[in-house]
Amino acid sequence: MSGISISQKKLTTPLRTADCPAEALLQSVSGKWKPGIILLASQGPVRFSQLLRKLEGSNKQSITTALRELEEDGLLDRVVIRLKPLHVEYTLTPLALQLVPLLKGMEGLG
Repeated sequence: MSGISISQKKLTTPLRTADCPAEALLQSVSGKWKPGIILLASQGPVRFSQLLRKLEGSNKQSITTALRELEEDGLLDRVVIRLKPLHVEYTLTPLALQLVPLLKGMEGLG
């Protein structure tokens, strides 16, 4: 081996996630906060401020980015509640609900 770990090697060609559904799925849930968001949302609708409180070390920008990406990937639904006070709740889509057992199973591995 060349003494360089896999994580340090530079990819010469981009990953083609369209060819492999598993890679696309892993890319959708990869990130520091995404698994935690999915697991918290599996217990019911969550609000942004609730995520900030429960995900220790998180900040507004990182949670906002993760939520936006999860929504774009079809794993979260964003619902605006037009009651006073106006707020937003995030719920898991049926696709994300299928991922919950996998994520819970991986919790004990790390």
